[in-house]
Amino acid sequence: MRSLSSILSPLPLSLTVLQNKTGHLPLRYLPSLGFLRTKPYLRAHYKAPTPILPDDSQLSDAEEEDDDDDEDEDGEEFAADEYDDVSGDAYHGVEQSEDEIGASADDAAASTRSSFSESKLQRVEKLCSEVREFGAELIDGDELASVYDFRIDKFQRLAIKALLRGSSVVVSAPTSSGKTLIAEAAAVATVARGRRLFYTTPLKALSNQKFREFRETFGDNYVGLLTGDSAVNKDAQVVIMTTEILRNMLYQSVGKASSRSGLFRVDAIVLDEVHYLSDISRGTVWEEIVIYSPKEVQLICLSATVANPDELAGWIGQIHGKTELVTSSRRPVPLTWHFSTKTSLLPLLDEKGRQMNQKLSLKYLQLYAMERNSYKEDSIKRRKSRRRGGDINIKHVDGITLEAPLSKNDMNAIRRSQVPQVIDTLHQIEARDMLPAIWFIFSRRGCDAAVQYLEGCNLLDSCEMSEVELALKRFSIQYPDAVRESAVKGLRHGIAAHHAGCLPLWKSFIEELFGQGLVKVVFATETLAAGINMPARTAVIACLSKRSSSGRIQLTSNELLQMAGRAGRRGIDKMGNVVLVQTAYEGAEECCKLLFAGIEPLVSQFTASYGMVLNLLAGGKLTSHSSESGEVKISRAGRTLEEARKLVEQSFGNYVGSNVMLAAKEELSKIDKEIEMLTSEITDDAIDQKARSLLSDAAYKEIADLQEELRAEKRLRTELRKKMELKRISAVKPLLEELQNGQLPFICLQYKDSEGVSYSIPAVYLGKVDSFNGSNVKNRILGDNSFAISIVGAGSTDGHLARHEGFEPSYHAALGSDNSWYLFTEQWIRTVYRTGLPNVALTEGDALPRELMVTLLDKDDMQWDKLSDSEFGGLWYREGSLETWSWSLNVPVLNSLSDKDEALYMSQEFHDAVECYKAQRTKVARLKKKIARTEGFKEYKKIIDMTKFTEEKIRRLKTRSKRLINRIEQIEPSGWKEFLQVSQVIHESRALDINTNILFPLGETAAAIRGENELWLAMVLRNKILLGLKTAQLAAVCASLVSEGIKVRPWKNNTYIFEPSSTVTDVIDLLDDQRSSLLNLQEKHEVRIPCCLDSQFSGMVEAWASGLTWREIMMDCAMDDGDLARLLRRTIDLLAQIPKLPDIDPQLQKNAHAASSVMDRPPISELAG
Repeated sequence: MRSLSSILSPLPLSLTVLQNKTGHLPLRYLPSLGFLRTKPYLRAHYKAPTPILPDDSQLSDAEEEDDDDDEDEDGEEFAADEYDDVSGDAYHGVEQSEDEIGASADDAAASTRSSFSESKLQRVEKLCSEVREFGAELIDGDELASVYDFRIDKFQRLAIKALLRGSSVVVSAPTSSGKTLIAEAAAVATVARGRRLFYTTPLKALSNQKFREFRETFGDNYVGLLTGDSAVNKDAQVVIMTTEILRNMLYQSVGKASSRSGLFRVDAIVLDEVHYLSDISRGTVWEEIVIYSPKEVQLICLSATVANPDELAGWIGQIHGKTELVTSSRRPVPLTWHFSTKTSLLPLLDEKGRQMNQKLSLKYLQLYAMERNSYKEDSIKRRKSRRRGGDINIKHVDGITLEAPLSKNDMNAIRRSQVPQVIDTLHQIEARDMLPAIWFIFSRRGCDAAVQYLEGCNLLDSCEMSEVELALKRFSIQYPDAVRESAVKGLRHGIAAHHAGCLPLWKSFIEELFGQGLVKVVFATETLAAGINMPARTAVIACLSKRSSSGRIQLTSNELLQMAGRAGRRGIDKMGNVVLVQTAYEGAEECCKLLFAGIEPLVSQFTASYGMVLNLLAGGKLTSHSSESGEVKISRAGRTLEEARKLVEQSFGNYVGSNVMLAAKEELSKIDKEIEMLTSEITDDAIDQKARSLLSDAAYKEIADLQEELRAEKRLRTELRKKMELKRISAVKPLLEELQNGQLPFICLQYKDSEGVSYSIPAVYLGKVDSFNGSNVKNRILGDNSFAISIVGAGSTDGHLARHEGFEPSYHAALGSDNSWYLFTEQWIRTVYRTGLPNVALTEGDALPRELMVTLLDKDDMQWDKLSDSEFGGLWYREGSLETWSWSLNVPVLNSLSDKDEALYMSQEFHDAVECYKAQRTKVARLKKKIARTEGFKEYKKIIDMTKFTEEKIRRLKTRSKRLINRIEQIEPSGWKEFLQVSQVIHESRALDINTNILFPLGETAAAIRGENELWLAMVLRNKILLGLKTAQLAAVCASLVSEGIKVRPWKNNTYIFEPSSTVTDVIDLLDDQRSSLLNLQEKHEVRIPCCLDSQFSGMVEAWASGLTWREIMMDCAMDDGDLARLLRRTIDLLAQIPKLPDIDPQLQKNAHAASSVMDRPPISELAG
């Protein structure tokens, strides 16, 4: 199969497009951006963690810090370690060491040499020839460095020298810093010696990319590829493979010399992206490779910057052999951090890079608002301020009263008013010549919607447009079914999306065009940051949170830095740019909090699987018997449980636990004791004793009596506040029923987040969920316990009050002005307005607006995220769609809704409750003033101030304690218990006798399978029921075993999927009984390994295996292209394994081979080079 590079390589593209273009054509039809600032932008300084390894085992390229850095105050936080200090103008160059200046100059020179790849291949061939002639002693660091026509970095030289000394090496350096060069140099040395090197990656796409890159360096004959889908030149000297492939190879060679195993003549193993060791679902694989690898094989572990590389190097050194650590915190292309608002692009950090730019803080906004009169009186100053672009314009912010200091609602209104549209941020970065950019949006629909939104903007000149058109035409001829028609218009204008919903061929095409400068903006999900070599000048990160199976979660600092690392192209850009964006819920404070949070450590995820247990314990195979005695012929001896335990307990988690656990627990004990002591100092009795000792008897009695009275009045105030809330909630219900006749009333929802920040959301009210007959949302609320309302039977004061008032909460639905759906009880409605959207059909015969919106609400069965909770029910939300966007735009902002329209105040009972609460609040305030005027208040206030100081100290200690507890939980030794539990399931299922280590046929099959639940797959494939299936039906059943994580994603009119045949459905129903038995057995032994069996998508696979074309299958399909392609590839992978599995019926093997052959056709075929 031809590679995409062969399609794109003939395109004429001068290097000036990539290198020297400083002014793309401006965005078509867009206004001028004259308001943007030109003040220099600065980036942050980060300090690397102090290593705990001995000095002679660690190498570092870190330069000595400036004296100024040593004078920083204790406790001052720095942004994460990936970036060193740079001061000065980011747009006019930065100070560098002589080494760096030389390297940058060499990089720039190298980028102008059009024959670089060819000349590097020639240099490698020359070195190999010289080694064959003069011997391996010729190879040294300088010889390997001479392969490159630029000066390699210091950390790269240090790592290469460590390898030449025979050590394994752990390299921890920022993303895009050039770690692959170390592996490439090791491969050059290995090939020159006539030996072999294995290069592992976590992703098939990354393996394919590395395969192409290494073939350019070594030539086709020296490089091979092994993935689940491809096996190309597998006996080559350099073999690229996925980590799971290598782990399975090592199972059969644990404890053997490499000469007697599958690693014959292998000198080195490269573990690229070794920080995947922390991945919950796959991290075990990296640990197993380190544990099982022969000690004479060098390990080259390449990791992004993590907090504990010394622990990783120490662990590998302990179980594998001498290991050296090389760290680098310096990026070849420094990063500048920006923050985008609706009106401007500002530096995120201050000039020292140690804290947030104060012009982005809410305090600054408040100060600006208070000083607005001086700006109003002086129009000249106002105009100068706008020209500088440094002051955020808030005079048009909705709902803000500028005559008083800003309230939380005012600040929230300011933040929401500063949320930029995609076009706003694109304006800003395009005007500053910050393209090309990778724009991270954490949803596929968000990426696609952004491309469609910008289709009217053209980022290409006429020459570039012609080149894209030519490339697109060639791609269409080569892969007609792989063209993503909905994305073509944007692609012609230099805008594209890249996510898991796209076909692999299309994603590779986008990557090629982006690399050639023909795509200026790529909207991508975070998967693009996972090692794919696609650097840009700018990385835009749209928000700091993303959806997960458990709801919306915040990015980790490691994830943020991984994405940020895509910014800055070595040899092309002097500076990389990272742009964080204001959202309705996340501002510059949250961005800096995450940036300064520090890099997270690697955490062991070691868990036992059926494949691991079977391969480690298996001994004799029950395949033949003696005709006379009937005894089993033992082909090899299995490991005992004790021998297996020694291997399992070599996990990274156990190593970290043994060294760190004791110190962490000791510190935690000290903190707990200090908290206990400080808490005893601020009890009521302790404060009372201090007051008695400092005050006279008369002064003490006066304050004590008033304090007791104040406590009583505060309790009454709390009760009145709760009663007022209940009166408000009770008044809402009849108002909603009354006001929705003939219209969809506007409402205001209000809640507080976990940090106490209040949010107000205008929305259009749809109705009570109970009234949505047959609705998916109604069924979801009734059937999901997480939506349960706990007021009935509640023992709290609120519960008693609610029952006394006769209040029975229920769920309602609304569409917010932010184009999000909301589910809520009356608790969260701040007010109801008498105005709303008319509930009248546009034309006679059309559905009413309420019916249309309820249909849209029901259309997507997506995950609901909880914003806040109470015993009166929760407040939930989920994102809307393009179809709901126009409805949300008709929801007015809060300040355009008059107070007179607030129907809530028509309730006399609520009005009376509000007045009672206000009166009590005034009474409490007066009592506080009375206490402040007492004789001994000054001395008493000192006691109170000291108490507050102590409380703050306790809070800090508790925060530290919580961090330590989390760390201890992460490093708790584990693995062996799970191993024993899994082995019991294997024993009782008759796959392996753990007492004699005899491997039964079921276990023999399971040990050879690659999959999430090897035992379950083996049980299915050994079932005779599969023998009567045709090839397409067999493929459909296999698809039901590997469809976990694949989802239906209906979009507009795309709601169709093929149903499986009745034969397939019947077989899956029969297999479900077998699955239930295995699940019961797993539950008995507390094993939680999924057993997938889902017929939902079997019909799609059956249709493909029956010969339907891609266009026929995808017509009105409710699946994304990429999802279906991924399911088909998984199915092909399982089918391709069947002919190679032991003790499988030959007829099934024949059918599986036929099915995999007919399914493996474009456009789902993977690129293999």
